[in-house]
Amino acid sequence: MTFIDACRAAGVHHLIKLSGLNAGRETTFVFSNMHKRIEEHLRGSGMAWTSLRPTGFMQEYIFEAPSIVNDGSLYLALDNIKLSPVDLMDVGKVGFQLLRDGGYHGEVLPMTGPDLLSMADVAQHLSTATGRKVRYVPISPLERWRALVAAGIPTEVADALDKQVHERLQGGSESTIELSTHKRFNVLPTSFSQFAERHAMDFGAGQ
Repeated sequence: MTFIDACRAAGVHHLIKLSGLNAGRETTFVFSNMHKRIEEHLRGSGMAWTSLRPTGFMQEYIFEAPSIVNDGSLYLALDNIKLSPVDLMDVGKVGFQLLRDGGYHGEVLPMTGPDLLSMADVAQHLSTATGRKVRYVPISPLERWRALVAAGIPTEVADALDKQVHERLQGGSESTIELSTHKRFNVLPTSFSQFAERHAMDFGAGQ
């Protein structure tokens, strides 16, 4: 919010906010609530604004690479729900056009990936891309929380991610597909299989 105030004081006319898909609704996930409050402050700033709202990024799965490489397992507390992660490269292409061309004042631009994927689907795509068997191993939210803390994640961050897990297990906006922003900016949606192929080495291809 301090940044928004500084931009206004400096005479900036248009600010583009990289936000989150759930920033427009009530949620228990602290980071979505932060996005929501920042968006509200921006709308009240008097500047023109645009809100780019992507869902979770495909790149987040790279954080799971160690267990995938070491024992071919994807450990997540997401049961059998389906998500539509978006490639950060797609988001960057839209952001670049916004910065270059301007416009879209007062607009909210949601972005998801092109497919609804269970974690078993994710594991299958990783298997195909790497040539190694990758299996999805569902764990409990508590097991996930303990693993995050054991890996050095601050407790308050692990707590926030735990709330996100519980929200995802209840379904919601992340279990939908929204490609209108891709179409408006002529950005071809990247599939998870394409993402997995691009990052095959990160997930253990050739090992």
